[in-house]
Order: sequence, then structure tokens, then C-alpha cells
Amino acid sequence: MLLAIDAGNTNIVFAVFDGDKIKGQWRCSTTVERTADELGVWLHHLFTLTDVPADAITGAIIATVVPAAEFSLKTLCRRYFNVEPMVVGDPEVDLDMKIIMDRPSEVGADRLVNAVAAHKIFGGPLVVLDFGTATTFDVIDGEGNYLGGVIAPGVNLSIKALHMAAAQLPMVAIEAPRSVVGKNTVEAMQSGVYWGYVAMIEGLLARIRKDQGVDNMKIVATGGLAPLFAKVMDEIEHLHSDLTMLGLLMIYRRNSNKTN
Repeated sequence: MLLAIDAGNTNIVFAVFDGDKIKGQWRCSTTVERTADELGVWLHHLFTLTDVPADAITGAIIATVVPAAEFSLKTLCRRYFNVEPMVVGDPEVDLDMKIIMDRPSEVGADRLVNAVAAHKIFGGPLVVLDFGTATTFDVIDGEGNYLGGVIAPGVNLSIKALHMAAAQLPMVAIEAPRSVVGKNTVEAMQSGVYWGYVAMIEGLLARIRKDQGVDNMKIVATGGLAPLFAKVMDEIEHLHSDLTMLGLLMIYRRNSNKTN
């Protein structure tokens, strides 16, 4: 079995693959002070609850955009699962993808993993739209090369910024209001964020297509809020909640086969 770990700015997601099937998946908040021992005890307990034997783990792969969390995650794999983890971004880990950027090392590991999975599943050219801590647009050409992208503040960050900066604006749930013109403060905030992001995404996708000179780019959305926005956006052709985890599985298999 493979232990796949995706450490983002907000959450760390752990998944166990038994072949192509996700046997178990769990998440915890990203806290760099959390030790490998704390993670190990927590994860072993969850393994027990879902009948996943810890000693069945034969490999591990990590993608992290939080450098301070990497040491604990590596130690977790070594100490509690007796495996040496593969880390996306290490020079020896082959993504089978050209990264056509000024500084390829600056691209977040999660964005590269998503790009690998999306191109392998859906083909290209395409844009991966990820609703995470940031809202990101990653552009991949027909050959699977990573061309670059766009980074915008995440939806939840926008809500928090409004609440923190304006004394009379509350924290609100992210959902589509009953009309674009809000009849109260909560609805007005929800409209601004929800329809504001819809307009931003539609506008950026149109500009990306124009910039690249490609009209038929596929749009693949992932992240927790993707379904909420996909239901009102015809541009989003594909939803995939496990895109990052499947990308980690693909990368692990490619590199394991090369070393065996």
C-alpha cells in the first residue's frame, strides 16, 4: 500500500492507496509545530478505525508547499511506517513534464502534481482550476508541458479579509445568495464573494485562452469549493476531488518503476 501526503497551507491530507483504490483518507490542519510523533499516533489510530494495517505500507510520497512541515512528514514515514518517502520537487523525482517557467523550483508541488494527473486523465491543452487557500489556474499544453499560471486570493481568504478589515462585516458562509443584489449585509457579502469570484474566474479563463491562442482548452476544477462554483459555470467541464492524490500515485509509480 502507498501512503500519499499532500501538505497545503491550510490542511495536510493523508491517503492510503491499495492499488488504484483509496482505502482511507484523512486530513488535519497544517501546524508546523506538530511533531512526527503526534502525527504518527493520530494516523495510527485512524488506520485502526478504518482497518488499514500500518505495516502494509510499502511506500510513501510527499508533496508540500510548507517547507517547515517537510522534516516532520519525512520522519513520520521513516519512524512509523519504515519507508523512505519520495518527495515531489527533489531533483531525482521525475514528473515526466517540462516546466516552462523562469524559475521552475518556485512552482508549488501541489500545482505540479495536479497538472500531471489532469493531463494524464483528460489530455490537453487544459487549465487546472484549484479552489484552495489560493485560487490557482495552471496551464498545461497538449504535450503535457507546464506553461505557468495565475494565483489569486482564495475564496475563504477574501471572506476573512472583509471580516477583519471592516468592523461591521461578519464572517459569512460561502454560498450563492438568492439574488445578485443582496437585501441584507450577509447576502451582499455572499454575492460579492460568490459572484465576484465567478466573474473573476470567467474573465481570467477568457484571457488565458486569448493569451495562449487556444480556444478549446479543457477546464478541470478541484478543491473543496469547486462543486459550488461549477454548478453555475459552463466553462468548468470536469470536477475531480482526488486529483492531487491520484497525481501523487502516478508520480510514485513512474519513479518506482524506474528504480526497480
